[in-house]
Amino acid sequence: MSASQRILCAFALPPPSSLFKSTTSFLFRRSSPSYITLAPSVSFSSSSISAPHLQRMAGDGKEKWIEKPKLDDRLATDAECTAAAVAEDVTKRLEGLNQAPVRKSYGTVSGACTVKVEEAPVNITGVEIQGQSVGPAAAAQKSTAVLSKLFKGNLLESFTVDNSTYALGQVRTRMIEMVSKGLATLEVSLKHSGSLFMYAGHEGGAYAKNSFGNIYTAVGVFVLGRMFQDAWGAEAAKKQAEFNEFLERNRMCISMELVTAVLGDHGQRPREDYVVVTAVTELGNGKPKFYSTPDIIAFCRKWHLPTNHVWLFSTRCGKSEVKILIFGSVFISVMRLEISDIIFAAFDVLCEEGTATPVCKALDEVADISVPGSKDHIKVQGEILEGLVARIVSHESSKHMEKVLKAFPLPTEEAGLDLGPNLRDICATNRSDEKQQIKALLQSVGASFCPDYSDWFGNEAGDAHSRSADRSVLSKFLQSHPADFATTKLQEMVQLMREKRFPAAFKCYHNFHKLDSVSSNNLFYKMVIHVHSDSAFRRYQKEMRHKPGLWPLYRGFFIDINLFKANKEIAAEIAKNNMGIVDNGTSGGLGKDGLADEDANLMIKLKFLTYKLRTFLIRNGLSILFKEGPAAYKAYYLRQMKSWGTSAGKQRELSKMLDEWAVYIRRKCGNKQLSSSIYLSEAEPFLEQYAERSPQNQALIGSAGNLVRAEEFLAIVEGGGDEEGDLEAERKVAPLSPTPSSKDSVLKDEGLIVFFPGIPGCAKSALCKELLNAPGGFGDDRPVQSLMGDLIKGKYWQKVADERRRKPYSIMLADKNAPNAEVWRQIEDMCHSTRASAVPVVPDSEGTDSNPFSLDALAVFMFRVLQRTNHPGNLDKASSNAGYVLLMFYHLYEGKSRGEFEGDLIERFGSLVQMPLLKPDRSPLPDPVKSVLEEGISLYKLHANRHGRLESTKGSYSKEWAKWEQQLREVLFGNAEYLNSVQVPFDFAVKEVSEQLTKIAKGDYITPDTGKRKFGTIVYAAVSLPVMEIKGLLDNLAEKNPKAEAFLKDKHLGNSLAGAHVTLAHKRSHGVIAVANYGMFLHKKVPVEVTALLFTDRMAAFEAILGSVDGERIVSKNEWPHITLWTGEGVAAKEANALPELLSEGKATWIEINPPATIFGTLEFY
Repeated sequence: MSASQRILCAFALPPPSSLFKSTTSFLFRRSSPSYITLAPSVSFSSSSISAPHLQRMAGDGKEKWIEKPKLDDRLATDAECTAAAVAEDVTKRLEGLNQAPVRKSYGTVSGACTVKVEEAPVNITGVEIQGQSVGPAAAAQKSTAVLSKLFKGNLLESFTVDNSTYALGQVRTRMIEMVSKGLATLEVSLKHSGSLFMYAGHEGGAYAKNSFGNIYTAVGVFVLGRMFQDAWGAEAAKKQAEFNEFLERNRMCISMELVTAVLGDHGQRPREDYVVVTAVTELGNGKPKFYSTPDIIAFCRKWHLPTNHVWLFSTRCGKSEVKILIFGSVFISVMRLEISDIIFAAFDVLCEEGTATPVCKALDEVADISVPGSKDHIKVQGEILEGLVARIVSHESSKHMEKVLKAFPLPTEEAGLDLGPNLRDICATNRSDEKQQIKALLQSVGASFCPDYSDWFGNEAGDAHSRSADRSVLSKFLQSHPADFATTKLQEMVQLMREKRFPAAFKCYHNFHKLDSVSSNNLFYKMVIHVHSDSAFRRYQKEMRHKPGLWPLYRGFFIDINLFKANKEIAAEIAKNNMGIVDNGTSGGLGKDGLADEDANLMIKLKFLTYKLRTFLIRNGLSILFKEGPAAYKAYYLRQMKSWGTSAGKQRELSKMLDEWAVYIRRKCGNKQLSSSIYLSEAEPFLEQYAERSPQNQALIGSAGNLVRAEEFLAIVEGGGDEEGDLEAERKVAPLSPTPSSKDSVLKDEGLIVFFPGIPGCAKSALCKELLNAPGGFGDDRPVQSLMGDLIKGKYWQKVADERRRKPYSIMLADKNAPNAEVWRQIEDMCHSTRASAVPVVPDSEGTDSNPFSLDALAVFMFRVLQRTNHPGNLDKASSNAGYVLLMFYHLYEGKSRGEFEGDLIERFGSLVQMPLLKPDRSPLPDPVKSVLEEGISLYKLHANRHGRLESTKGSYSKEWAKWEQQLREVLFGNAEYLNSVQVPFDFAVKEVSEQLTKIAKGDYITPDTGKRKFGTIVYAAVSLPVMEIKGLLDNLAEKNPKAEAFLKDKHLGNSLAGAHVTLAHKRSHGVIAVANYGMFLHKKVPVEVTALLFTDRMAAFEAILGSVDGERIVSKNEWPHITLWTGEGVAAKEANALPELLSEGKATWIEINPPATIFGTLEFY
């Protein structure tokens, strides 16, 4: 099918001589000057053209083939700045530094070994890579001249340690080994505490972490513009325009840490608003290049931009064999230690008390080279230091840095000029809404730096939603022919993410910078790709190991898309330009600076406790403290400190301080949660007074005082978002459990639903039959019943709900596959509405990165199904498409690893039973079986992409399906001996499942801790009471009181009373916070005194008095705590709240229970 046909839905059908082409521009985002490198794996071709695996120079049109750069070449070319102006300047001033430049071919990014030091969100910076035009013929038409201008993405956010690959100690050991052998240099830089900001010129765009066109980017543009005004004085406007033109002409992007007090609190409010450049990137001839740190410093000093503080360390102490290093008040004696050992030893000493002054002083003393930042952290931000970033760079970096520092001295400061209102003044003056602040900031920065505001406000003639484009843009982009290499690689990446159902969002917007170029044949868009879950990176890295040519995946990046129509001549020119370049993606070997790929990407982020106690323990703990109370908050911060490896002494000190903080802030704020954006307004004065009590407290706090008041000028962020991503929106916070995992039991006055998230052939029906006939059931007297899905007509789960209502105390075996979250939600709703608990029973399997069931399990399921005869659901050996049906069920689980699958079920239902399936000591799956399953999976994906859920016998692949179904039977039955031998005996599986279910029923089951609890589905908090005890109390009362007996005799409460509880707070009546505040008592036993029975002819309820838990009284938000027993037809249960008023009016009857009866219940959320 031609490209024009594939996008018929978007455009009029073009003439046969036309093709639609797609180009893209991207922006990488990464974390620091060179926290990660891109290895030169080349080359590539158009998706429809094959070519030799050679590397071609991108030159003047002549075919010139060169060897790939050797190690020395790479070290030299790393020092180049290929943008012409910078290259010329550097070459003139660094004589002998650079070799002759080599024109580089197109390239892609090789897979990277990733490192993550802690689970805290990683601040990242950005870079942009820009592409090359398609050739002279293409340039002849303006509508087709834009080819791969930007490459946008986040590198460091995906640059995390995979615990299965690297532990922190292993990374440190490898870094020390490389430095000690002289193979590399250790580079350490400061981590300023701010937000990511990327800038690619005015038309290239300004970007934050996963967004653009908002207050974050407006603040970034203003602060960057103000940096130019501070540095260049009267020349600022001219230099701003030149800088924009330079970035766009050379297809470059700079990435910065944006440090400001107007976008919300981090560890310490900065005294000034500023940016620090952390990365510079250019696309060159199609291959992304990250500048080395020396080149970043050269670039920044040329343009008078702020740089970071950097230290370089080589092999040994050098000046003497023995050194005494002073870190604050701590003395370390160093004797013949490697310098990298010293750095890590210094951090280990300072990590719990380190602040900017002693840390910088210590590093200055031992570094071979110390390059102070343009912005002194102590002066502009303060003493609270977020951390350090240590990484491996070339062993030549020190020499390169020395030459750069000589050639590019610090620029002289211009005389101070009146620059008008600053950032804080503008934000304070414009307080009506976010749009007003954005406009004021952009107007103030000036037209030379920001000529128009289309990225923020779109087309002024359009409506408020004019930025958003049609959702079909993505599909049209994937269907069109790529015009260059970057587009090819992006299409490959996006297609894979969609096929594998990676957790990511693809949002398209109109590109208003290109409005004058838009026509029906030439369309421009911006796409934001936001990866939501870390699991996507693990799964994608696995794909990269199998397909090394894949472009790396980043957490959220931005793409400019140009869809244009090309005639035959232009299409031929594009093909010609792409023909000689092949993406082999397998060069591997040496990467940046001559380091092996896995070594070039070694880095560690080292954070200080004085920062973490503010951001993670105080700020991030606010929602838990206010929603769940002090007990939950204490469990949270203790868990955090344990995960960090905090010393026992510091844990005790911090616990004392944080407990005092919890009492202080709850007493001051009451039930209104302190905003995380301005938490330092309360935390800083508290910490200051706490530090003044003793030197020990001062060391614990690090630094306090000199608070900058931010309330007057805080930027207005609509929706309460947090751009850095380390805070969830406060309404969505999912607090952690306040106590360790506790025993969960199914109360005898409740029902139980046993259901099966499985695949046909998992033996659920056979299991249900055994459980149904087992003597003694589950160890209690509740009846057990089973409903087989294949025998039920109509809606199965509705039928289960009806049976639950008819027999509320029964145990229901739901004999039907429950494969997805939609079914699970139905079961959750059924549990709430019919007073039941639910237990999932799943076949045990290792699973894969993207599916909870392994191919071994799938093979056994298929083998079992193909041996069936006369199956009620007609899924047996007589079924012509049995294999397809099982593949369809298999793919219903696609997108979750085994751990994610089980974790989701446990979080929803509190328990999980595993049914043994395969022997652990089995031999590997035979190759023919594995191959036929993989072929079926591939065929299923083709079929699903084209036909959706159309039966395999009716689609365009029907012949292929028939052939595969026959092959499947031959292969499985040919390996019958193996498939029978690897299964555990069925009676053993039944015994294991029965024992696990009995434990749950008896309360001997320990719920695994998933680390999360959801508040989104919680409606109210209540003390749940055992129904049998309530019924016993009613019977006893009826025996003793004639009025009670007369009232109760025709109510039949023995059958109709399915549950009993005392409502504490309801979300609709009392608010979410009121409900959440009971979280600290969740699952705790609460004594309830029943003091009286109140009733009318329409309703009845017990009067209740709540007791205490751990010395704290449980208080209901209802004015009259009660237990609703009965309501007449058409009477809502909440109307029982009116009984005391009706009693005062003489319209209700009151029967005292003396002495009061005490019943113990459990506090729960519903």
